[in-house]
Amino acid sequence: MPTLQQWLSDYGKSHQNETNKTIHWICVPTIFFSLVGFLYGIKLPFSIAGVPVNVAMIVLIFVVAYYFTLSKTLWIGMLIFGIGCLLICQLIEISGLLPLWLACIILFAAAWTGQFYGHKVEGKKPSFLKDIQFLMIGPAWLMSFIYRKIGVPV
Repeated sequence: MPTLQQWLSDYGKSHQNETNKTIHWICVPTIFFSLVGFLYGIKLPFSIAGVPVNVAMIVLIFVVAYYFTLSKTLWIGMLIFGIGCLLICQLIEISGLLPLWLACIILFAAAWTGQFYGHKVEGKKPSFLKDIQFLMIGPAWLMSFIYRKIGVPV
């Protein structure tokens, strides 16, 4: 299995254009959030310590475990981001302004449109067309920039 640095380096090869990078800073977290939102809507028939459980919570445990296998520090940032996504999902549901599933469909479609536009500008195909695991590397790639900026080793 490639190391995190190998994954990030390979991912970065198709993300050199500044416009594409900027689009990724908006669209990758949006896609991640919308996927969490879709799964958040699938409620499970039990709670833990009084907290109702949904499929997003279970899936995020596995997602964070995957990031832990790649980096002994990066998983913490991804855990914090995942918890943030769960909290935003809860706020959207509580607000009642828009059904969570509808908000997620709109965000998901808009973000993927942005991603493909960014790659058109870049002139390179999205990395996940080479290897589906790059769908998990995109968020880690962005988090690695945040870590470097604040001086945390990846």
